[in-house]
Amino acid sequence: MRDSENGLRLRVRAGEHDAFAELYEQCAGRVYQHALWLTADWATAEDIMSETFLTAWGARDRLDAEGGSLTPWLLGIATHKVENARRGLRRRLVFLARQHQPPVVADFAAEVAGRVDDARRLQAVQSALGRLRRQEREVLTLCVWSGLDYQQTAEALGIPVGTVRSRLSRARAKLGRFADEGTPSPAEPGTVRGEMTREAALAALPVREETA
Repeated sequence: MRDSENGLRLRVRAGEHDAFAELYEQCAGRVYQHALWLTADWATAEDIMSETFLTAWGARDRLDAEGGSLTPWLLGIATHKVENARRGLRRRLVFLARQHQPPVVADFAAEVAGRVDDARRLQAVQSALGRLRRQEREVLTLCVWSGLDYQQTAEALGIPVGTVRSRLSRARAKLGRFADEGTPSPAEPGTVRGEMTREAALAALPVREETA
């Protein structure tokens, strides 16, 4: 497996379009899901996925020739794109707050009803993640939900493995405390009792270790 992963890495690095298409087929879903967990917005996640692969294509010649899976590389790019999107959203919200607000028009699209449960689940995740520091949030999503091991997460974020472990430990401890509180914070009026407990359970999942 590692030989085939390294072969794909070399082909992508060389600029082979077929290799990049193969990489997209393998990883697009994981990049999108990672972005979705961090943003809780389908459209934003799709944009981030597209931007991630565009950036990856432009940076392909800077890939190390040696290495395994390219998933950590892509998820690292996506993580930075998410943070850029967050900063952009904050700027837009500040701008809109200064404008006269138009009347709200209800959206009666049929698909809205079908997405209510998914939206509530994503909001529960966001309520939990929003109470973590950015660095803790990134490590948690990469290790727990995106399935990277400690070494791959360190590669994705450009930090030591020991830092990954300490940030993940702090994130889990905080989520455990949020669950014990049992009530939403004043800044999160939409959170219902029990949501933090579910997210803390997710955070307690084991992290995949590097195998020999």
